[in-house]
Order: sequence, then C-alpha cells, then structure tokens
Amino acid sequence: MSAPRVLREVIYATPPGFRPLALDLYLPDAPHPPVVLFAHGGGWRAGSRAVFVPHVSVADSFERIVAAGFAVASVDYRLSGEALYPAQVDDVRAALAWVRSSGERYGFDGSRVVLWGESAGATLVALVGLEPGSGVLGVVDWYGPADLLAMARGLSSEETALTRETGWLGASALDDPERARAASPVFAVQDGAPPFHIEHGTADVAVPFEQSRELADALLAHGSTVDLVAVADAGHLWGGVADTAPIFARSLDFATALL
Repeated sequence: MSAPRVLREVIYATPPGFRPLALDLYLPDAPHPPVVLFAHGGGWRAGSRAVFVPHVSVADSFERIVAAGFAVASVDYRLSGEALYPAQVDDVRAALAWVRSSGERYGFDGSRVVLWGESAGATLVALVGLEPGSGVLGVVDWYGPADLLAMARGLSSEETALTRETGWLGASALDDPERARAASPVFAVQDGAPPFHIEHGTADVAVPFEQSRELADALLAHGSTVDLVAVADAGHLWGGVADTAPIFARSLDFATALL
C-alpha cells in the first residue's frame, strides 16, 4: 500500500470569534476521486483530525481508505470546551460545503461524498447527512450516540451532570429535552435519507449497542437503506477487536458500492 499525498492543516472555515478550523487532505494517485469526509470521536470534548480511531494506525485507517480509491478529508471541529451544540454540526456542514467547492482546486470529485464518523463524530455526520438536501452518497456510522434522551435515562442527576452529552449540550438531556432531541440523529430521520452503514460493538458500555439499533429502526421505518452490523463482544473504539481490517472492509465495500 503506497502512502498517499497528504496536505495538512488546510483551513476550511473560520467561525467568527473562534480559531480557524482545519482539515487534513489525503489524496490518492488517481484523477477526480470521490471523497470520504471523516469526523473524529472524543465525546465532543477531545480528539483530533490526525486520529481515525485510537490504537488504529494511519496505515490501517486513512491510508486504507485512500487505497480503496477515495480522497479523505479528516476534519477538526470546535470542541465542547470552546462552543456548545450546534457549533460542531455547523462545522461539519461547513466542511462539507468546502469539499463541494474545492474539488477543482485539489483534484477530487466534490460531488461524490461519503460521510464517515466514529463515536461523537458519527453523531455529527449522521445529523449533517440527514439534513434535507445534504446530497451525500451515504453515511458510515461507527458506534455513534443516536438518542441523547435514552442515553440519559436511568442516570442520577449527579451522574448526568458529568456526561459528555451534558458537556456538549450545555444542559442535561432530561432538563432540556427539546435540545437533546435536536442533537439526536434518531429524531432527524425523515423520508429520503441517504443509505447508512452502522457498525457497533455488542459489549460497548460507553455507547450502548441499542443506540445504533434505534437509529437503524428509524431509518427502516422511513424506507431508507441501512446495514446494521453487530460486532460481537467488541467494546467502544473497537476494544477487544484483535483485527479491525474486516470492519474497515465492510465499511469500504458499502462506500464503494455507492459510487
């Protein structure tokens, strides 16, 4: 697998009053490739565009996607210590607009975009992909929180105050259910949604597998195409998985089939 050409710290947006937002662009040696726009995880309060999944190397993640014929735009977004919801959704939407408008300059096909996110990033790409007129080919969702209200149920008020979801929303989901619903992909599903490929570990204690099942059920109820893959005994960040290659292969097969 040859290393792709990488353009680092390409500024895609500068929100007023905030730092410039950057992406890293991985380019294959091929004319006008389609694009995977990737959003990292980290509970909306941490993470970096330089990391696909912790403990998975660049060669086994970004370079694997490039080897399949895609350009990759891996984006940073404002973290919850900088700005609350919906800033992060705005940022991913801005990154998608940048991809749409920058294909001629960088040599990729900005009209063919697959969104891909893991954990918190999966929530963000799902929300953007589900927006009417997003125009994306499809969404790869790895174990993203999908229903923030369900995530908060059963927790004490003290426990809820410490969750990543509360840190992102600026309030407990149960204290501000309208805001929590707006930040939950389950409630954003409507007719005409793009195809989804969802993978989630059955032993995930950070984001329960039922979150992805609920999202898949909502998509199916609206007539959308969805693949839900339960990765047996896998934890969050693919903990307990000795080899993530089959997971990548399934996700790449889905993305390639959309072209």
